[in-house]
Amino acid sequence: MAERRASREHDCEWREKYAALSSDVETLKHQLALLQRQVHGRRSEKMPRVADELRGEKPTDKNKAKQRRAERAEARSKKVQHQTTVHPVVPDKRTCPSCGNAQLHAVGEGKESVVYEYVPARFIAHRHVRETLACRCGEYVVTADGPTKWVEKCQYAPSFVAHVITAKCADSIPVYRQEKELKRIGVPVARSTMTDLFHRAALMLNPLVERIVELIRQAAVVHGDETPKKMFAPGKCKTGYVWVFTTRGPKPLVLYRFALSRSGKTPEAVLGGTKGKLVVDAYTGYNAVTGVDGRERSGCYAHVRRGFFDAQATAPVEAREAMDLILGLYRIERDAEAAGILGTAEHLAMRKKLSAPQRRAFGRWLRAQKPRHAPKSPMGAAIRYALNQWTALGRFLDDADVPLDNNVAEGALRRVATGRKNFLFVGNEAAGRNLAGLYSLVATCEANGVNPVEYLGDVLGRMNDHPHSRIDELLPHNWRGPPECAAIESRAS
Repeated sequence: MAERRASREHDCEWREKYAALSSDVETLKHQLALLQRQVHGRRSEKMPRVADELRGEKPTDKNKAKQRRAERAEARSKKVQHQTTVHPVVPDKRTCPSCGNAQLHAVGEGKESVVYEYVPARFIAHRHVRETLACRCGEYVVTADGPTKWVEKCQYAPSFVAHVITAKCADSIPVYRQEKELKRIGVPVARSTMTDLFHRAALMLNPLVERIVELIRQAAVVHGDETPKKMFAPGKCKTGYVWVFTTRGPKPLVLYRFALSRSGKTPEAVLGGTKGKLVVDAYTGYNAVTGVDGRERSGCYAHVRRGFFDAQATAPVEAREAMDLILGLYRIERDAEAAGILGTAEHLAMRKKLSAPQRRAFGRWLRAQKPRHAPKSPMGAAIRYALNQWTALGRFLDDADVPLDNNVAEGALRRVATGRKNFLFVGNEAAGRNLAGLYSLVATCEANGVNPVEYLGDVLGRMNDHPHSRIDELLPHNWRGPPECAAIESRAS
């Protein structure tokens, strides 16, 4: 018996070839599954799928959902111009066919319905005439002051430039498409002119972007991520990168940086010498700011879960087990959010009591499964990634402000990905920096519920005269509207 067991366990070239072939087959299955999902389905799993699973476990409160819909409808209604048209009953129908009575009485205010109409955007060619007076002696001529311009001799107002910036940075509409739209509504402006206005505005607003950099450096928890962005070059485009650094909380900040390299120089330039937490994936470019004297690196369970999601083609049972264990951590976070204790001491205590045992169970599962899968197989790679990041994945147990994942930074890069499909590249490095700066202001506006068109239209007209010592007043998360609106709001409060 011992001899037969030894014969089964002996090493030979065929056993090694079989193991290598099995690993290759798993890899091919994995690649085929990814290709099928890319062509016929979702290209990647996004965290809303976790939210969908959690939502399916707990019935929706219909009253709360109805209240949220009503609140959203009311908020939309305040932004729309209202117009009422009364439709009287035609004379032929104002007599009762049964008794012949012609004195019909009104039933309430009438039957109401709402129809949303589209009124094309309009631009105004505002003609300014400055009065000019002269003395008959010929020695004195005086001309009235005209409107203050954000750029000398510019015939386009800040509101126009704000529209161009928002269309490109918020809606990913290239300048040449904006040129076609403006031509249709009667504003003949060349794309070269709009491009020049775009970059002039970026340079003028750069002090606000640099102030956002300073505030992000002061933040205790920062999220980071990066994505490629092509830059035009003779012969062949170069590959640049757009980095994003974000914060969470009641006044979130979003900062974009364009660089020609994916090295750690950009994180070091933004966060070098600062303390706190940095929530990122496993990319080594962030090592420059997560050393002993830098920030503590916090891992992302979304990246871990995505690896097991991709491994379902070759190991469906094990992949589902791993995803369920991770889902348990998100279930605890959902309960904390429902209890309204996110980021509090109670939340941290809840994590230590419930999340820590769930994480330990996940760790035991990973260590038990590791020898059962080839290192280069999809499941083996997913397990190895999780174990290599194990310390960083446990930071959330020490700080209630650290989330489970880096989805806020990944979501911030969606505008860059959409823009990459519409305006394929930036013209040069300076253009990339300008685009990233305006991305920062527009994204921070949207994160704080501020209309970027109104914000940029106001701030561009005030930058020349606003004291630099009070620059924080013009940041998107502090902006209270034009001076007259802010004064009215202050008196009302």
